[in-house]
Amino acid sequence: MEREVPLALRSTAFTYDNALAIIALVACGDADRARRIGAALLHALADDRTFRDGRVRNAYRAGAVRTGEAALLPGWWDAVAGHWAEDPYQDGSATGNVAWVALAFLTLHQATGDIRYLATTRTLLNWIESQTRSAGGTGFTGGTCGYDPEQVRLGWASTEHNVDIAAAAAWYARISGERRVADMADAARRFVDIAFVNAVGCFAIGTVPASTPPSANAAFPLGPLAEAKHLALDTQLWPHLLADAAPAWSPSLACVERHFAIAGGYDFDNDRDGLWVEGTAQAALTFQATGQPARAEALLTGLRMHRAADGWLYATPASRLTTGLTIGPDSQTPDFFYFNRPHLGATAWTALAALGWNPFTGKHGKSLPSRP
Repeated sequence: MEREVPLALRSTAFTYDNALAIIALVACGDADRARRIGAALLHALADDRTFRDGRVRNAYRAGAVRTGEAALLPGWWDAVAGHWAEDPYQDGSATGNVAWVALAFLTLHQATGDIRYLATTRTLLNWIESQTRSAGGTGFTGGTCGYDPEQVRLGWASTEHNVDIAAAAAWYARISGERRVADMADAARRFVDIAFVNAVGCFAIGTVPASTPPSANAAFPLGPLAEAKHLALDTQLWPHLLADAAPAWSPSLACVERHFAIAGGYDFDNDRDGLWVEGTAQAALTFQATGQPARAEALLTGLRMHRAADGWLYATPASRLTTGLTIGPDSQTPDFFYFNRPHLGATAWTALAALGWNPFTGKHGKSLPSRP
């Protein structure tokens, strides 16, 4: 019997998953449905209940969007406390999620020629630059978390987020020719370079939370890198999808096999406690992009076992998959999990892998999209 969906998730549409859905729908040739999701995200940017500074929230309330009303955020009635409750992570804006919406809008612009998507991409990138750029010029921090109107700025930086920014900013700069945005891409790319730990052949997750003054590491102003003990799969894979991926990063593909491989695919992190379907699809796409089609096809064949009756892919075949990560700055123990439920992100990544569509370039493989 399927476990009951937690209250905090019952009305939630995660922004990252919907950005992925836009990209996957365009890749499948269904730009019309992709535009419907894009319209909802345009509305969310224009009609936020508090902010008008170019951010998107990490999640919105699922359901129809009402024109003329502020975009609704997820929440639930807390019967014990007797008040409406919201989740501080869902209300916040992770830098990587903002970058993924930019990638979705760049994909829509490429597919439709609609300049609104390009203009809004610039708005999103401007928020990232103005709110999260490191004072030292290398990389971008994690974004914001918490309740309106005073949210907490996250002092740590994520390697994965910086990969996302490098991809989105480089794509936009190629179209616009804006040197300032190209510099954003370079700053994020420098972070990714530094995050590759040669001694272990893996990418670090990012920097540790801001407990150390930025000046403690002059070579890396964001602070010390997290120790390469706890690793994340996507951090090893996504850098290879960048159009300018460095050959020096190739050992991270061996890192994937050493630290994440389990029967049928890969785990989210290196504790190997279960199969992460979304990440296994990411690996299939990455192997295609790096000239390993047989490995990619073997993973895709295995993923077919994890389809629900309606065609969606489950997040994991395990009842609960750990990540070793915390959701918010107030979390005292890891509380970010995946469950054995149909999952939009897993479905979208599997579609992209099956098509060989690179979300960082808008094309098959690592080739750059043609200039409009």
